[in-house]
Amino acid sequence: MSSPKDTVKAVLGPTNTGKTHLAVERLCAHSSGVMGFPLRLLAREIYDRVVAIKGPKEVALITGEERIEPPGARWYLCTAESMPVERQFAFAALDEAQLGADPERGHIFTDRMLHVRGREETMILGSESLRPMVRALLPDAEITSRPRFSTLSYSGPKKLSRLPPRSAIVAFSIEQVYAVAELLRRLRGGAAVVMGALSPRTRNAQVEMFQSGEVDYLVATDAIGMGLNLDVQHIAFAGLSKFDGNRTRRLTVAEMAQIAGRAGRHQRDGSFGTVAGEAGEFTAEEVLAIESHQFPALDWMYWREAAPRFGSLQQLIADLEAKPDGPPLRAAPEAIDLAVLKRLADMPQVTRHIAGPKSVARLWEVASLPDFRQTGAEHHSRFVAGLWEHIATAGILPHSYVASELARLDTIQGDVDTISARIAAARTWSYVAHRADWVEDPPAMAERSRRLEEKLSDALHSALRQRFVDRRTSMLMRKGGKDDSLLPVQVDAENQVFVDGEHIGELDGFAFRVDPSARVGERKLLLAAAERHLAAYLKEKARAVVMAENEEFSLGRDGEGRPALYWQGAVLGHLARGRRLLQPLFKPARAVAGIEGDDLRAITERAEAWIQTQLAKHMGGLVALNQLAADAATDGVVRALAARLADAGGIAGRQFLADTLTALPKEARGIARKAGIVFGALDVYHHAILKPAAARWRAALFSAQTEKPMPELPPESAVHLKEWNFASAADCRNAGYRKIGNEYVRIDLAERVIKKAHEARGEALEFGMDMAFATSLGLSEEGLQALMRDAGFRRIESISAPAAETTKQADGTAVAEADEQPAEEAAVEPVVEEAAVAETVAAELGAESEVVTETAAPVATTEQPVKLTYWRWIGIRKAKPAPRPAKAHDRKPKKGGKPTHAPKAAPAPSKPKNEAPSALALQLAALKDKMGG
Repeated sequence: MSSPKDTVKAVLGPTNTGKTHLAVERLCAHSSGVMGFPLRLLAREIYDRVVAIKGPKEVALITGEERIEPPGARWYLCTAESMPVERQFAFAALDEAQLGADPERGHIFTDRMLHVRGREETMILGSESLRPMVRALLPDAEITSRPRFSTLSYSGPKKLSRLPPRSAIVAFSIEQVYAVAELLRRLRGGAAVVMGALSPRTRNAQVEMFQSGEVDYLVATDAIGMGLNLDVQHIAFAGLSKFDGNRTRRLTVAEMAQIAGRAGRHQRDGSFGTVAGEAGEFTAEEVLAIESHQFPALDWMYWREAAPRFGSLQQLIADLEAKPDGPPLRAAPEAIDLAVLKRLADMPQVTRHIAGPKSVARLWEVASLPDFRQTGAEHHSRFVAGLWEHIATAGILPHSYVASELARLDTIQGDVDTISARIAAARTWSYVAHRADWVEDPPAMAERSRRLEEKLSDALHSALRQRFVDRRTSMLMRKGGKDDSLLPVQVDAENQVFVDGEHIGELDGFAFRVDPSARVGERKLLLAAAERHLAAYLKEKARAVVMAENEEFSLGRDGEGRPALYWQGAVLGHLARGRRLLQPLFKPARAVAGIEGDDLRAITERAEAWIQTQLAKHMGGLVALNQLAADAATDGVVRALAARLADAGGIAGRQFLADTLTALPKEARGIARKAGIVFGALDVYHHAILKPAAARWRAALFSAQTEKPMPELPPESAVHLKEWNFASAADCRNAGYRKIGNEYVRIDLAERVIKKAHEARGEALEFGMDMAFATSLGLSEEGLQALMRDAGFRRIESISAPAAETTKQADGTAVAEADEQPAEEAAVEPVVEEAAVAETVAAELGAESEVVTETAAPVATTEQPVKLTYWRWIGIRKAKPAPRPAKAHDRKPKKGGKPTHAPKAAPAPSKPKNEAPSALALQLAALKDKMGG
C-alpha cells in the first residue's frame, strides 16, 4: 500500500479542532480512499456520514464484527486492525495515531503509521504530543497544527445533582458507569450510556436519546475520548485512575486532555471538572496543561513485527517477540493474541494439526480472534482451541455448530449484564462469520449473526433505558423553567393526569394523587409539577362546581368515617359542628382549600346552598319539630315535647320522654299527632323522619355535632337486619331501627307489629294472634318473642278453657291469673308506665294508623291455614332505677386511717296505699284457694 511518490501530511492538535472533519472532506475529494479509526463506533459514525454523501453502493465499512462491502465500493471506513493493507487507494488516513503508545494496541497504530499510504495523499491525525514521533519516523511529512476552535476551562468539582445539562460523566469501569447512571436516574431523570463494548446499534440509540434532548446527561467510559462527536458542554470525571490491564494508575495528562476535550463543539466553549465525592482533584499543573493544550511529547511508540514468518510455531512466536532496531520504537507488551498463541503451542490437541507454514499461518489467524467477552487469555485460549479443532480437521466450522451457538444466544431475557454478555458472545460469532474461509455460506451466516446482534442490541437499549432513564422525571426536570406551566396538560376520562404526554398521577376531585409507581425521591417532584401545571385546570373545575346541578352532589362518609359532601364522586368537603344540629358548617377538603380566593368562596357558597336545600327536603320532619317548638300559640307541653324530640333527631324512646309524656294531656296529644308526631308503644318519632334519606342526613348531622365517625348505614330497602352490628344504641336509633335481641327491626314496622297485637287482644288479657305479618319482616322466633316482651306481652302455649278470668288492678292494668304467669317472670313486677298504659298505648296505636306509611316486605298471597300464636298481656315494665352512687361515708377507710361508721340501713319501703297486689301475690292467692285454704 506504500508508494515512493506519496505525500504524508500530519494534522496535529487538541480535540475540537476539526481534524476528522478535514480528513473526511479529503477522503470524499479523491476517487477512492480508506480511513482507520480506533473504535468501530467511530468508524460507523463516519461511515454513515460518507454514505450520506456518496451513497451506500460506494462506501464500505469493515470492522472485526461487521463487514459491509458492496462490490463496487471505493471508500472504506475501518478500524485500524481491519484496514485492507493489501489494496491501493488514492487517499489513506489514520485517526488518533498517538495510540501507538498504547500498551495493548499501540503496535497496530505504529504499523499503520509506518506503512499505510495513499497513492495521492496520506494523512496522519493525532494530538500535538505526536509531533516528535512524526519527525523521527516520517521525516519528510508535512506537519500542520490546528488550534482548538473554542475555549476549554476547568470548573472544579461538582456534585452529581449540580451538574449542568448537556454533561457527560466519564467512568473507568462498568460498575462505576452503572452506579453513576442509576444516581442520575434518581436525581435528574436518567442518562444515556455509551461504552466501547456496546454494539453500534445500541450506541447509536443511546446517543440519539442524548442528542435529541430526551435526557440531558450521558455516562460513558473513556471511549468517549476517541473522537466520538457528541453535543457535550461539560465533561465530569467520575475518577482520575483506571486499570490498564496490569495495574491501576492515574490517567496521564494526555489522556485527561483527550477526554476533557470532548466538551464544546466548534466555536462553543466547554468545561471540565470532577464529580465531587467520587473522584480526586486535578493538580494545578494538570489543569494548566489541559487548558493550554500543552502535553508531554511522545518519545517512543510500541512496535511488533507486522510480517512474521510462519516456518514453525516457534519461529512465529520468536518474530512476534522480536525487538525493534532501536528508538523511538519499543517492543510491544504481550498482547492477548500472542498470549493465546503461546498457550495453544503447549496444547497437544492443537499442535498435532500443525503441518507446515500454511497451517501455522492459519493457526495465527484463529489465535488473533479478539477476546470480545473479556474472559482473559487462559479462558479465551480454550475457546480458540475448540474452534481450531473444527477448522484443522474439517477445514471449516460446521454449519450446525455455528448455528447452534447462535441459537443458544438468541434470547432477550435477562438484565443489562446478561444481555451485554450475550452481545459480546454474538460479536465473537460475527467476527467468525465474516471470515470467508472459516464457515459454510459466509453471507448467510454473517446475516444471521448481524440480525442476532441487532436483536440483542435493541433489547439492551431497552434494558438500559428502563434501568437508567425515567422519561417522566427527565421531562419535568428538563422543562422546569419559567414557561413550563404552558406545557399541555391532559386529564382523561379516568381522571389520569398527563403533562406533555407523561403520566404523573390522577385527580380525585380536586385532590392530586401521585402515580403509585413513582419512587420516594420522585414524589416531591411530581407534586410540584402538579401544582404548577394543574392550576389553570383546577380553576376551570371550580367554575364547574359552582354551575353544577344538585344531582351532581351527594352525601356520604369518607375513608375516615367523616360526613363528606361529594361532587361527581369526589370529596368536596366535610360537615363540621355548627351552632345547632340543623346548622352544620361546611369545611372544604384540603385540596379544595388550596384553591383560595374567589374560586374557594364560590365553591363554599355553592356547597352550603346545597346542604340547606337537602336539609329542607329530607329533614322536613326535624324542621317541623323545631317550628312547633318555637310556636308561641302552641301548648307549652307540646312545645316541650317537640323540642326534646328535635334534639334527639326526631326519634326517641318513650322512656326518654317519660316525664314529658306524663304531663301531656289527652287533648294535647291530638295537636301533636296533627303535627306529625307518632306515639308508639316503644318509640315516639316524627312520621317523616324514618325515610332512608332522612336517616342518612341524621347520621351525618350527629356525626358532625358529636365529632365522631359517621356510622355505615344499612341498605335503604332493609326492614330487618340480622348480620349487622351498630356501634351504639344512638347509631341504631339514628338509622331508624330498634334492637330486638340480636336483631334489628325498623322502628315503624316494629310499632306496626305491636299495634296488631293490641288490635288482636282487644280487652282480653290472653289472646291468639296471626303473626304472618311479623314473620314476613324476617324476624326469627327469638326476635319476635323479644319484641313482644319489650311491648309487654308474654308467650303462652294456649288460652285456658274456659277463658281465664281477668281482674283489674287499681290502676286499670289487666293481669293474668297466677297459674298462667311465666315462671321466669314470677318475680318481675309488671308495673306499668305513667298513667294507664294499657288504654293509652292501644289508643295511641290506633290513632297513628293513618301516619305510618312505610310498607314491609310483601307477604305471600297464597291462602294458607291461619296459625295463631298465643300471648298474655302483662304491661310494659319500668326500667330498673340506676344504682345509687356511693357517698363519702360509704367508702372504705384508707390503710392506716380511722374506721368510718357504717351507713344506717335504709328502712324497708312501705307499700303505697293504692298500689295493686303484685303478680306473685295473685299467684300465691290462687294457689292457696285451689289447695283449700
